[in-house]
Amino acid sequence: MRITGTGHASMRIDTAAGSILCDPWVNPAYFASWFPFPDNSLLDWESLGQVDYLYVSHLHRDHFDAAHLTRFVSKKATVLLPEYPTSELEDELRELGFTSFIETKTNEVVELDGGLKVMIQALTSPTDGPIGDSSLWVEYDGVRLLNQNDARPSDLSTFAELGHVHAHMLQFSGAIWYPMVYELPQAAKTAFGKQKRDRQFDRTWRYIDDLKASHVFPIAGPPCFLDDELWQFNDVFGDEGNIFPDQSVFMREYAKVGGTNGVVLLPGSVAEVTADSCTTTHPTDVDEFFANKKAHLEEMRERKRPIIEAEKASWRHPEIDVLKEMKRVIEPLLDESLYLAKGVGGPVRFDLVGYDGESVESIVVDFPGKQVRPYGDEKVRYRFRTERALVEHLLFIDEVDWVNSLFLSCRFSAARIGQYNEFVYAFFKCLSEERLQYAEGWYDEHLKNADKEDIRLGDWVVQRRCPHLKADLTRFGIVEGNQLTCQLHGWRFDLSSGRCLTSVGHEIRAHRAE
Repeated sequence: MRITGTGHASMRIDTAAGSILCDPWVNPAYFASWFPFPDNSLLDWESLGQVDYLYVSHLHRDHFDAAHLTRFVSKKATVLLPEYPTSELEDELRELGFTSFIETKTNEVVELDGGLKVMIQALTSPTDGPIGDSSLWVEYDGVRLLNQNDARPSDLSTFAELGHVHAHMLQFSGAIWYPMVYELPQAAKTAFGKQKRDRQFDRTWRYIDDLKASHVFPIAGPPCFLDDELWQFNDVFGDEGNIFPDQSVFMREYAKVGGTNGVVLLPGSVAEVTADSCTTTHPTDVDEFFANKKAHLEEMRERKRPIIEAEKASWRHPEIDVLKEMKRVIEPLLDESLYLAKGVGGPVRFDLVGYDGESVESIVVDFPGKQVRPYGDEKVRYRFRTERALVEHLLFIDEVDWVNSLFLSCRFSAARIGQYNEFVYAFFKCLSEERLQYAEGWYDEHLKNADKEDIRLGDWVVQRRCPHLKADLTRFGIVEGNQLTCQLHGWRFDLSSGRCLTSVGHEIRAHRAE
């Protein structure tokens, strides 16, 4: 099995029975804030795109690059489609010209021509990507690969049961806006960032230990930030609170916990994997490349500057009445929302900065009141501050997922009262009838059917499944004193009261052991 690194979470898998291109991403994403690093735009995509199969794990724009798919990937390729609750991914790909699809069933092996076997595990919580994320397992001639990308299954036992895995690709770096955009003192922001960075690595070590693959490939991050306004987010300043460590940092940290089987793929690297070995060739010296990371970023910044400026010039739509359009889009969804609206539990404010950089229009999405209205000087649960032009553009293009656009862009600042509230982001990911109804149904099923099985962790008896996304706490639960931490996503609970310390709306059942 030959694996060609094509950047970020992307790779091309070649076997004698066919080739699979996974998640090709080249063009900037999220309001031109994210770019792949190392740069993959100079690869021979004309050749790389001539494949038998295409796998797009989910609709995040650093995995689903519509412009690149349209231009470079053969429309003769058969799409390996995850089993998602909505048809959005298939609809988007059909619109780009793809016509051949294999609709997989989650956790069921499919045998393709020539003895090539694949299995896709789809995750379908409203907080998994834009209504879904997935992982791809591949087997040919006794060699097995798991492309986990940035999916976070509760465990990897389903893949392990299919036989020893030889190549395990997984995320290790950040892919979020927290804590960088929050209006916090720098010391607090650094402390929270370090905590998140450590959790990211802890989760990665847990997955690696679960699967025990022959070789581990760090992928799916980090992005780089080439706009001058976002430059400080790159991990080149010695900031221990930066959540975007690169592959060279992964290799150092992995060595500290005894890892000796890590393999870095640069764009253009080729790994030949057999049941007994992995031989990798690179387009340049890996250590030297990362030693000169800042210089590479600076060169990329100058080369990509015209792209960023062109994107920025397209965002303004002064003809749009933002308040009127937000009411039109959001109020019908508020009327239909039970769980999400109750979960948010208060008003959320958007401060929109005008073209002059000073004037501000404040709009409130009032979840209890089920309306969108001008801000009335009341306390709000969350406050977001961003350029008016960005929201104009979201409304202009009828964007149904403000998380997979505005929030991931990091082109905003935020403040909140109290804990993190996942329902805020779940709602703004579901600005369509189809998505909202799915999310409401998912929460209805999962909140009504709380896990009934108990386990013992230290001096405590707790429910087996995490109230957040049902991770198995026998594998991911760590108890220290009266607190439990679920290491899958870093959520913490006070066991004495059952209260979630990370977010609202997720109590845990717990009591001291006899």
